Amino acid sequence: MKEQKKQLRKQIREEKKRQLAYGLLTASTTLLDQLEKHPRFIASKTILCYHSLGDEVQTHDFVEKWHTNKKILLPVVIGDVLELRHYTGKDCLKAGAFGIEEPTGETYTDYDEIELGIIPGVSFDKQGNRLGRGKGYYDKLLPFLHCYNIGICYRFQAREEIPCEPFDRKMDEVWTEEGRWA
Repeated sequence: MKEQKKQLRKQIREEKKRQLAYGLLTASTTLLDQLEKHPRFIASKTILCYHSLGDEVQTHDFVEKWHTNKKILLPVVIGDVLELRHYTGKDCLKAGAFGIEEPTGETYTDYDEIELGIIPGVSFDKQGNRLGRGKGYYDKLLPFLHCYNIGICYRFQAREEIPCEPFDRKMDEVWTEEGRWA
């Protein structure tokens, strides 16, 4: 199972290298514009998102756009776990683990208040299974959350089926720039 996951991560990494930066940015914008119209997004006041790395669906502008109307939480890498912190603007960010800009401030622990999670992944499948980067950060965080989770990725990352293990938590929905995938 671990070898299958490793091979799929490698395959998708290679596919990402073949994509044009402008195309990925356009796909990110299209995906997030659609997600803004989702009834769960519209109704949610507290949303877990992420501050994207260069090879992920680009969320920087999305987070900045919505942080004054909704409580946007972003993960912060602390050792081998993710802590959540409230995003209050670009001035609250500092470079953290893996070069990800992370919010400073107090740890947010009121998990029951989170209504929607927008979750990144290397790949997702039709059943809502998620393949992460292999460090297990979201595998440790997701069991604490009781919110509706939407996995997001580029269409070329989505698969009919991916290898999964019993501890992998399924997404409620998966979206790409083409709309709802699963």
